[in-house]
Amino acid sequence: MKKIITPFIIVLFILLSACGSGEETNETAETDELVALEVEFNVPETAEPGETVELEAVVSYGDELVEDADEVKFEYWLKGNEDDSTNIDGIHTEDGKYTAEVTFPEDGTYEMYAHTTARGLHTMPLKSIIVGDGGEAGDAGEEEDHDHHAQTQTEGFHMHFMEPESVQIDEEINLTVHLHLDGDEMEGANVRYEIIPEGEEGDAAWVDAEETVAGEYTTAHEFTEPGTYKLVIHVEDDAELHEHDEYIIEVE
Repeated sequence: MKKIITPFIIVLFILLSACGSGEETNETAETDELVALEVEFNVPETAEPGETVELEAVVSYGDELVEDADEVKFEYWLKGNEDDSTNIDGIHTEDGKYTAEVTFPEDGTYEMYAHTTARGLHTMPLKSIIVGDGGEAGDAGEEEDHDHHAQTQTEGFHMHFMEPESVQIDEEINLTVHLHLDGDEMEGANVRYEIIPEGEEGDAAWVDAEETVAGEYTTAHEFTEPGTYKLVIHVEDDAELHEHDEYIIEVE
């Protein structure tokens, strides 16, 4: 009897061990899945000039409401005048909510980002609000020539480059741009960075960016010489969209 039972017990132990290992593998796979940083950006559709308006961002990381975001900052501008924007910090209240009160001084369409950084991630949903009679009061600003960068031409397209605060030679930095089209993150775009040393237009370096999360395109780059560089961000899609934006980077 003992000779029959012992092999049976051994086989049963091996099967149970295999099942347990499989469960552990599945749990590990689930743990390794990427968790997204999500922001529910709530903005009234309309307002009157001078009226106090509450902007609200509800921040979550997977199933968790984020109560300790590194930063929630609202940036808003009159449509067509993005270079003349205003920033205001969001105040944490409860249940992952961050709010700020703003007033819009004149009629027009205002656009805004909810810049949010938490859990090592960054996202910036885009919204708009019609103030007073609305209209396109800010469109005249699109014809202005800005030293900072060129204005885009495609209706509903927004490009926001995360400008590095300081750049040192031989130090790898991330070049990151966020793209929106018609209020949503623009996915599947072809994004390239053209990096041109000052006075050397014919000696440009081209670097492809990778879409790390929806609407966010990043590449790592290292500057080996100090000086002033022009950074041109080129964006194309499978249709006819082709936009570019220019920035100046000082390398020390």
